[in-house]
Amino acid sequence: MTENEIAKIVVNTSLKIHKDLGSGLFESVYETILANKLQIAGLLVKRQVAVPIIYDDIEFEEAFRADIIIEDKLILELKSVESISNIHKKQLLTYLKLSHIKLGLIINFNEVLLKDGIVRVINGYLE
Repeated sequence: MTENEIAKIVVNTSLKIHKDLGSGLFESVYETILANKLQIAGLLVKRQVAVPIIYDDIEFEEAFRADIIIEDKLILELKSVESISNIHKKQLLTYLKLSHIKLGLIINFNEVLLKDGIVRVINGYLE
């Protein structure tokens, strides 16, 4: 399955969750439900993944925690904030570079229309 195929499943599942529950819940609630629904759909889902990095010849076991990594091909950064800012996009881009994953999605569940809260970030540049 390609990154784009996985992303399509994630977006469709997120849209359904948002339609059913609306906005205003904690990020952790959306994370738990989304991870569960994606696992039911047959995807390999890891939550709160500690990702190591090597900097200056020193390995750091937990450089950051990715909210969700799917099939080791897609990082999800979930938010429940007023709006997505450039720093959120740059943060995800850094996560992608450090983990050597090509595609990431920011999904902000605190939107009236969820489609307005979805941002694709590709390792190498911001869209």
